[in-house]
Amino acid sequence: MADLVKQILAKPIQLADQVIKAADEASSFKAECGELKSKTEKLAALLRQAARASSDLYERPTRRIIDDTEQVLDKALALVLKCRANGLMKRVFTIIPAAAFRKMSSQLENSIGDVSWLLRVSASADDRDDEYLGLPPIAANEPILCLIWEQIAILSTGSLDDRSDAAASLVSLARDNDRYGKLIIEEGGVQPLLKLVKEGKTEGQENAARAIGLLGRDPESVEYMIHTGVCTVFAKILKEGPMKVQAMVAWAVSELAANYPKCQDLFAQNNIIRLLVGHIAFETVQEHSKYAITSHKATSIHAVVIASNHNNANASVNNHVNKAGVLDEDKSRIPHPMGNKTPNQLHNVVATTMAMNAASKPPPQGSPGNGNNGNTGNQSNGNGNVKQSHQPSVHHQHNYSISGVNLKGRELEDPATKANMKAMAARALWFLAKGNSAICRSITESRALLCFAVLLEKGAEEVQYNCAMALMEITAVAEKDAELRRSAFKPNSPACKAVVDQLLRIIEKADSDLLLPCIKAIGNLARTFRATETRMIAPLVKLLDEREAEVSREASIALTKFACKENYLHLDHSKAIISAGGAKHLIQLVYFGEHAVQLAALPLLCYIALHVPDSEELAKAEVLTVLEWAYKQNHFTEDETLDYLLPEAKSRLELYQSRGSRGFH
Repeated sequence: MADLVKQILAKPIQLADQVIKAADEASSFKAECGELKSKTEKLAALLRQAARASSDLYERPTRRIIDDTEQVLDKALALVLKCRANGLMKRVFTIIPAAAFRKMSSQLENSIGDVSWLLRVSASADDRDDEYLGLPPIAANEPILCLIWEQIAILSTGSLDDRSDAAASLVSLARDNDRYGKLIIEEGGVQPLLKLVKEGKTEGQENAARAIGLLGRDPESVEYMIHTGVCTVFAKILKEGPMKVQAMVAWAVSELAANYPKCQDLFAQNNIIRLLVGHIAFETVQEHSKYAITSHKATSIHAVVIASNHNNANASVNNHVNKAGVLDEDKSRIPHPMGNKTPNQLHNVVATTMAMNAASKPPPQGSPGNGNNGNTGNQSNGNGNVKQSHQPSVHHQHNYSISGVNLKGRELEDPATKANMKAMAARALWFLAKGNSAICRSITESRALLCFAVLLEKGAEEVQYNCAMALMEITAVAEKDAELRRSAFKPNSPACKAVVDQLLRIIEKADSDLLLPCIKAIGNLARTFRATETRMIAPLVKLLDEREAEVSREASIALTKFACKENYLHLDHSKAIISAGGAKHLIQLVYFGEHAVQLAALPLLCYIALHVPDSEELAKAEVLTVLEWAYKQNHFTEDETLDYLLPEAKSRLELYQSRGSRGFH
């Protein structure tokens, strides 16, 4: 870098010397040339000072300023050489307007100001002594560029506090304008930001991570930052940084993944998926890999789950408890803990177990007590048990690492920080999982599904929403990936059942921002349910009668996935939709719904008519009349799906429901 800057400075220094020499030799306009010489000498001194400090100069403004300065000196030399004309005739016919000297003097003055600013902005914080840098003359055309140069220079050479402030300034610029973000990247701001993420104070690390997230607004910018090493830095922070910084880094990961999905796999290769899952699992589910049980009564989460289902699962439990009485969580396949109990029982078990552990263990030395988990609403320190007078002890080794995350002391964080950490980790998993089978498989093979289920019930509002969106994306991938669907969403999987229970709970309540992603998630899982599993049909049918058009539309789309030909159980599901009163709601939507709602409701009505054409309920509702009407509407037949589906359904219904058979209504 220093050698490069010296090369850049060599030519303007030579030009300045030539201008000075030519000014001494001027035979006309001597006074004007003397003024130019004086300013050129001052500029030459500054250029030589810059050459001596070349190792400290900030390259980007150096190039721009020195290029401009070189052009000014070129013009100055040409002007002064005209004043060195020999002979009377040359002097007579060499006419130089006085304005030319004034203009050149002004340009040299500007170059002096630019180089002086460059030296100040490239100096260390101690040398600057909090001096206000102002803007150089070159900033007249683009003042924001010089402000960006100044902040990046401070990021490179300032104290940690100054660097934090500079990062905050870049955050403001990047947030205000996409072009400013591009300039920050082009002017070399990413590397000093990443350096601050690694070594700054907490506030500086947060500011730098936020800036990086804001800079990644387009694929090219994200790709550049990936090549600069953002994955490695973020992985290190997510493993061992302060929780507030980890939350901001998780948010930045979500932004980069959202704007450039190709970076998903690169984040996964740097272990970021496992680290994020570890953060949502912290104080959500117990993470110790083994428990030593000293009695048939146990206080570990798995033991309580097993006990709650004891009557149905003795044989299964015995298969997973070894002779020493140790339950291996990684190898166990416990039966579904829900059984025939209420949907919230699994989460009550989790909460009860964590509260039991917290109550039975004194706080660690130096700890003010049990941490309050702002996401799950549970009081727990999340890491241990001691003997109680009324129940046996459970001994296990303390483990402060969840999936590679260093969690020592994390229980002391305030609830708001914990809640934000979970929210941002879930948001990152949401965008990393989108459309990526490998990452979805990695997430579902961990404890993430169980964590999502718990947090959907117990988490803070933002945590719940991000978990719902993550589940929506994971199930969307599983809908198209049969292998993932079979492995992650097996009907007898406890985690899968827990997730479905929570999705249905939200759909039945139908009163939150979680409704739409949960409807979509249930629809995505339509091909995983057994014929006897019809409890999700009625709540979805009820939403067809919803005042909000978007809700009715998504409910129609979800039910279509149950009733379409690709679903092996389409006949059972179609009958269930009819039994729940779906036909009358669909007719209302087809006749009176918004166009987008009509296009969602009509295919569902067609599938039901195709699969259950002899239904008395369809005849009473005059579905055939609706299909005949729809067949005459051009905007329906222009739809690719309806173009073949509508005539087929109408024909099928006509075969089973003659005009006379519809007279009983």
